Amino acid sequence: MQLSRVDLNLFTIFDAIYRDGGITPASKRLHLSQPAVSHALARLRELLDDPLFERRGHDMVPTPLARSIAANVASSLGGLEQLLQRSGRFDPGTSPRSFTIAMREVNELPFLPLLVERLQREAPQVDIAVVRIERRDLEEDLQSGEIDLAFDVGLPLSHDVRRERVTAEPLAVLARADHPSIGSELTSDVYLAMEHVLITGRRRGGGYEDIALGRLGMSRRIRVRCQHYAAACEIVARSELLATMARSQAQLGSRHSNIQVLPFPVEIPPLEMFLYWHANVDADPGSQWLRALLLGLMRK
Repeated sequence: MQLSRVDLNLFTIFDAIYRDGGITPASKRLHLSQPAVSHALARLRELLDDPLFERRGHDMVPTPLARSIAANVASSLGGLEQLLQRSGRFDPGTSPRSFTIAMREVNELPFLPLLVERLQREAPQVDIAVVRIERRDLEEDLQSGEIDLAFDVGLPLSHDVRRERVTAEPLAVLARADHPSIGSELTSDVYLAMEHVLITGRRRGGGYEDIALGRLGMSRRIRVRCQHYAAACEIVARSELLATMARSQAQLGSRHSNIQVLPFPVEIPPLEMFLYWHANVDADPGSQWLRALLLGLMRK
């Protein structure tokens, strides 16, 4: 099969169906009619001699062949898109670009509403997707263009991944306002004696504070693990458990009428957060614009 005889737009449509799980959402992503997407899929099925997607209920489930080529297709399309972006200009007021940002759920609340507010005013056609960060695949996802930017703690990544420190925040502790064991001050002895809720997407292991405490020969008991900030706040408000997080996140939790915010009672380094992107988009005007926008919002 000669590449010159293949319509590369077929793979753009394949990628959209694979990402979105159906012809209807793919047609919306690509601003094409559903019959046009269906026709393109039929052509690609004939070209590759494979159904590629099989309908199960309302979903289009990829075949083994589709799964085996999906990553290479996404990487190749991402590389072409980055090449075109670097050679062109970016006008946020008119660009229809889409950007994907990876981060933990707990980091969305402090800045995402502000970002959407700015986009509505300054970039009305730009779409944003915030997705769960997968640290194991982060460098590969940045390189392929699967994600454009990531926001996370300091990570051991290669020099091909650029980073800029966004914040360095002290930790704070959320406790019930009428907690029977805590007065106006939280001591280290009381903190270590209490039970805690940890906000994490991981199945095991502690948080940043547990690593820092361990270096000082201290430990605490994690009674509950949960994935969402709001759930942790409700647990704190209804129990004697404590929750530890960056100060800015804790201040959001203090909006709850039955929660107080206290300084972290042990002297440890502040929690550093970084914005990550790949070197291959360093000079991309769209990535430069979004990075500047995010850094401004996150540092407020």
